[in-house]
Amino acid sequence: MSTTVTPNDQPAIGRVVRRKEDTRLLTGRGHYVSDLQLPRMRHVAFLRSPYGHAKISRIDATAARSAPRVHGVFTGDLPDFAAVTLRALSALPSYVETEQPILARDKVRFSGEPVAAVIAEDRYLAEDALELIDVDYEPLPATVTAWLTPEEPVHAEAPDNVLLQRTFDTGEVPEALAGAHLVVERELVTNRHAGNPMECRAGVALWDGERLTFWSGTQVPHIARNMLAELLGLPEGNVRVIAPDVGGGFGTKAVLYPEDVALCVMARQMRGFPVKWVEDRAEHLLAATHARDHRYLVKAGFSADGELLALDADVTCNVGAYSVYPWTAGIEPLMAGGLLSGPYRLQHYRCTVRGVATNTAPSGPYRGVARPASVFAMESLLDDAAQRLGMSALDIRRRNLITPAEIPYRMPSRLVDDSGWYGECLEKAVATIGYDEFRAEQTRRREAGENPIGLGLACYNELTGLGRAAAAGPRMPFRTGHDACTVRVNPDGRVTVLSGVTSQGQGLETTVAQIVADAVGVPYEDVEVRIGDTNESLWGFGAFSSRQAVIGGGAAHRAGTRVREKILRLAAELYETDADDLSVTGGEIRVAGEQKPLGTLAELARVAYLESNRLPQGIEPGLEATRFYDPIRGAFAAGAQAAVIEVDRTTGELRILKWVCVEDAGTVINPQVVEGQIAGSIAQGLGGALYEHLIYDEAGNLSTGTLMDYLMPTSAEVPDLVIEHLSKPADNPLGVRGVGEGGTLGPNAVLAGALTDALGVRVTHLPLTPAVVWEALR
Repeated sequence: MSTTVTPNDQPAIGRVVRRKEDTRLLTGRGHYVSDLQLPRMRHVAFLRSPYGHAKISRIDATAARSAPRVHGVFTGDLPDFAAVTLRALSALPSYVETEQPILARDKVRFSGEPVAAVIAEDRYLAEDALELIDVDYEPLPATVTAWLTPEEPVHAEAPDNVLLQRTFDTGEVPEALAGAHLVVERELVTNRHAGNPMECRAGVALWDGERLTFWSGTQVPHIARNMLAELLGLPEGNVRVIAPDVGGGFGTKAVLYPEDVALCVMARQMRGFPVKWVEDRAEHLLAATHARDHRYLVKAGFSADGELLALDADVTCNVGAYSVYPWTAGIEPLMAGGLLSGPYRLQHYRCTVRGVATNTAPSGPYRGVARPASVFAMESLLDDAAQRLGMSALDIRRRNLITPAEIPYRMPSRLVDDSGWYGECLEKAVATIGYDEFRAEQTRRREAGENPIGLGLACYNELTGLGRAAAAGPRMPFRTGHDACTVRVNPDGRVTVLSGVTSQGQGLETTVAQIVADAVGVPYEDVEVRIGDTNESLWGFGAFSSRQAVIGGGAAHRAGTRVREKILRLAAELYETDADDLSVTGGEIRVAGEQKPLGTLAELARVAYLESNRLPQGIEPGLEATRFYDPIRGAFAAGAQAAVIEVDRTTGELRILKWVCVEDAGTVINPQVVEGQIAGSIAQGLGGALYEHLIYDEAGNLSTGTLMDYLMPTSAEVPDLVIEHLSKPADNPLGVRGVGEGGTLGPNAVLAGALTDALGVRVTHLPLTPAVVWEALR
């Protein structure tokens, strides 16, 4: 909801301001890919495999090609399609490359894999023509569970289906476990999710000679341009990617899909006709990337007073049929192993992670990337150990959390944690939720025989804004460590920002404008931010890993600061005073201690651009700067969540009575935007903990292929949330930490812990449906 405008003489950072995006989005004037209408537009539909695993023995598209108003039918054996294959690359020694055709050739490896495509004058005609394509399949045994022995490998190059394996090993784990007072062992399995943004995938491709324009709801326009140019054999300058308004992404749109490339290849053959494809919801559930399908075999050793001594883990992640492009099959396993120990002090750590191929849709980045599962595993161990040691879940966390005095703390995976405010987050969460009052009420209910209540806790660290060092893990051909930004003061004194960030609803135009307004010294209303067009915006890797406020914001701050320095230098020369005595505030040039401004930024800008005869010697025309920013490591955000639940003994329904989240997001640029991100991520975390589950049958067919079967929370199921902040500045130009994903990390662990606290049962599988809870009650 929009609120009051920031006064011109007040900083924009830290305030709720009228969002730049609100007017167009709330009045229905947003411009999404599906809104794009171009002359002579043609429409695409994809024929998808009905089998999880099968050989293709024959495709007959004769009837479809002769259907009325059909302009093309394409299969994977055609030269232009056979020549293009997606290969996600990694230099990790154990990594096995997979070749993903843009239209299946010879074999299909998951139900929903595109086999053929039709271009027609509208989508209805294209869908009708799909029914005329005759495909003969020879079904093969399918593997859908990553930790079971495969009957038939998904790829011949990986007979055991393991596409990647790595062991993190620090200290002396066997010896530490042998000397522990208590050893806790658990097997934990998490459920498979889909991203499900409001807007599904969409694209429009148009060629002009050897120049390609691709409109896409992508989170990574510059990466997409780079990859499309390479795959299609074009100079990168000949490819333009435009990401207009995007209706959510959550990681699923940070991937270059076969359909994206196929659309561009088909459009090339249409000779100037634009070609459009908009994914429907059934296609999204079937063929967009999935996530979270993990098994954890974990063993932890504790001292008699609850100190965590050692952790030994074996983690298997279902990565689906292909190594997703460009992030590889390592995206979830490596994140799981790198951050499994979370915000807890640990010296002895061994964790083997593997990404295993199955006949399911490829797994890719999804909000929180592996950490909702790994936090569930770590917090479950702590809850179990506390119960066995006669401690409270609260006290065992207090015993083991990293403290500010230990920062920078080198985690067992060698990542460097720069936060340390975990204890303060936890204490604020339990105080806010009323821990002591809850325990009294819990006792009263038990004595009265009423429905039981339970309290769950989770602490977590979120690695955000990964710089070049932290982004090294997957060892891809590129390092996603930096972004760029240009800040330009126009001749009228207003400011234009060309930023490498992209927005899928996060309010990035607003956030960047607030940063630049303060850096330059102009009113927030005078800043325009342009993003999402690779021909206009500066290089940026895009939206993922909670990176844009840290890295994109850092670049904007640096560019704005450089412009401000030039403004002050020019003003000092023109007004014959010392630059150190000058400031720029609200678009006015002021001398310290003087009430009346010397002049306005618009007056200076006119000199810089239009009256170069007045420019002092040694000062270049214009007021513009471009800066890159790379934080090298990144910034950890600290978080703690607590919830109180009630369990209905008769139905197994789990009702959330209270939910508190405390995060250290560093400098809060816009409280409304930050709290919206935290609330949205908690809602998605609740969906995974309670409802969402993609289920395949033994043949590899998706059983939950509609929103009737794949359940998601609505606003009625999301409780009122209490969100608190610590705001301890990070070590970067703005002091910011990312907040886009942290909320997803807590709900699995919090609800499992609360159920254990209420019923005394151990949670081993997610989601916690009423049927699962009812069985636990029995």
